[in-house]
Amino acid sequence: MAASAEAAVRSELPQVYGGHLNKRCDSTNKSPMQSCEIEFLTIIRPPLHTSPLPPNQSATPMRFITVILLALSIAAPSFATEDTSQTKTGAAMVKAASTLVAALSPAEKAKIVLAYDDPRRTDWHNIPKPERKGLPLRDMSNELKDLTQELLKVSLSASGYEKATRIMSLENNLFEDEKKLKTAPLRDPQRYFLSIFGTPSSKGTWGFSFEGHHLSLNFVVSDGAVVSDTPSFWGANPTIVRTYITGGPEVGVRTLKDEEELGFKLVKSLDEKQKQVAIRADKSPAEYRAGGSPQPPLTPPEGIAASELNKEQSEILWDLIKAYNSHLTDDVAAGNIEEIRQANFGRVHFGWWGATEPGIGHYYRVQGPTFVLEFVNYQDGVEGTKANHIHSVWRSLKGDFAIPIKGGN
Repeated sequence: MAASAEAAVRSELPQVYGGHLNKRCDSTNKSPMQSCEIEFLTIIRPPLHTSPLPPNQSATPMRFITVILLALSIAAPSFATEDTSQTKTGAAMVKAASTLVAALSPAEKAKIVLAYDDPRRTDWHNIPKPERKGLPLRDMSNELKDLTQELLKVSLSASGYEKATRIMSLENNLFEDEKKLKTAPLRDPQRYFLSIFGTPSSKGTWGFSFEGHHLSLNFVVSDGAVVSDTPSFWGANPTIVRTYITGGPEVGVRTLKDEEELGFKLVKSLDEKQKQVAIRADKSPAEYRAGGSPQPPLTPPEGIAASELNKEQSEILWDLIKAYNSHLTDDVAAGNIEEIRQANFGRVHFGWWGATEPGIGHYYRVQGPTFVLEFVNYQDGVEGTKANHIHSVWRSLKGDFAIPIKGGN
């Protein structure tokens, strides 16, 4: 978050304790490596020095499992299906959300289920806000946490679900870094909120939001098909973990690795003439644009057009775009990619601001006729690490939240 915004938040908050993620295994299996998964929705909150594992388990096998899961998550994105209708995921979302709503108590329903036209539907942000719409994981029963987990699992790819849980687990690292500051109450992996707008059904339109610090997921389903998945925000602090904190990722784990490395790969592949067009400034902006705004900025694209790239450079740009869709299910990702192709990939622009080496502030923007994505790594991370705090966002130039932009694409 921007320094001024964070300072404002800090001044308003009391002190609370930290927490960590619980990793759950099938106890009937002799080998914990055979049936284990990260379970962010059964997060527990003992003091940070307490082991997150049951007394009869050692930390080493579980931490090793986490490393395996993380390694799988950073494989190159692929979209195995040619289905671009986005109805397979839409049907799964309808089923999962309907089951969840049916299980709600009146008090839970009053918090989670809101009218589709409720103005809070477009109230989003990546900063650690004191108040958000919906019900947080902390206030959910175990049953409701499981149902929320199922909704997220059918809405995201396996790697996307793992990435989301990892981003949430980094709140433990932030709590440890800020536990003496007033921001401590907001550094909590259970402060992620679920909201459902409208009635989940295969007919009509409804949507849902799952949001907290550094993660904002917003989906709209209409007549059984996913018609919007923006704004989609994914952030990380630290992006590269230097110190292991209970409940957080292993040392060396890097979040949003592909999004950063492919940006560097593309800008470094440009020749001097291309760089004169693509590199917009020597200094990076401190933040992405229009954070929390219901709609993206409608400025002309900047940088070099895809039509001016060679074949290898064009492939890197496609890989970068696909990396931003790798957290989605196959049919939703394929639909987004096909939309970009239909709108003319040659009109997609890539612009770069700031350093072209890690550890110094840098920013890039990719913008086509139908979308804009922004990436910024400018702020220092925990423990004072330089440029180790990523914000990335994907937005629709046709209109976020399935709300058409007046005069837009």
